[in-house]
Amino acid sequence: MERNRLDIALILTFVMVIALLSFALSIAAEFKKSKKKDIRLDGKLCYIPKSDAYGLGIAALVCLFAAQIISNFFICKKFWFGRDRRNSTISSSCKPRFSGISIFLLSVSWISFVISAILASAATSMSQSQAFGDGWLDGECYIVKDGVYIGSGILALFAVGTTILSSVTTSKNTQVDHVTPKIHAQVE
Repeated sequence: MERNRLDIALILTFVMVIALLSFALSIAAEFKKSKKKDIRLDGKLCYIPKSDAYGLGIAALVCLFAAQIISNFFICKKFWFGRDRRNSTISSSCKPRFSGISIFLLSVSWISFVISAILASAATSMSQSQAFGDGWLDGECYIVKDGVYIGSGILALFAVGTTILSSVTTSKNTQVDHVTPKIHAQVE
């Protein structure tokens, strides 16, 4: 039982470290993104050089995806398909042990993850080099607004945090299911 708790703590700590790394990379990308002074104009055509935020944004996205996938895989493996410890086989019922709160937290986690991934990928895409006449969209140059990377980083932390909170509530539900009630006899 203690080894199982240690494994859970290590996995959840690893996931949180990856999420914090994603947040830190998002903050760094915010400071390295292209500024208005980087835009070069030639008549109606514009040019923006590739910024360092491009690489930082890709790294933040990779960390975000890794944290979300690992944490959700952990929850599904550990709690969705429970193993019958006596027979060491997958239980025949395969009933999920999620409570309504756990499902709500997982839903919020995935919504936050999707929004964070969209923000980070759009901002990272804008951080590429935008050549004269090409631009980012329809030949026009765009720069990332202030706070987009920071918002993405905060949502990434929120997504992983709600996933971890869901696993904690799920593990508490699982532990309650396996407790056998003790009956005390009256002493006269």
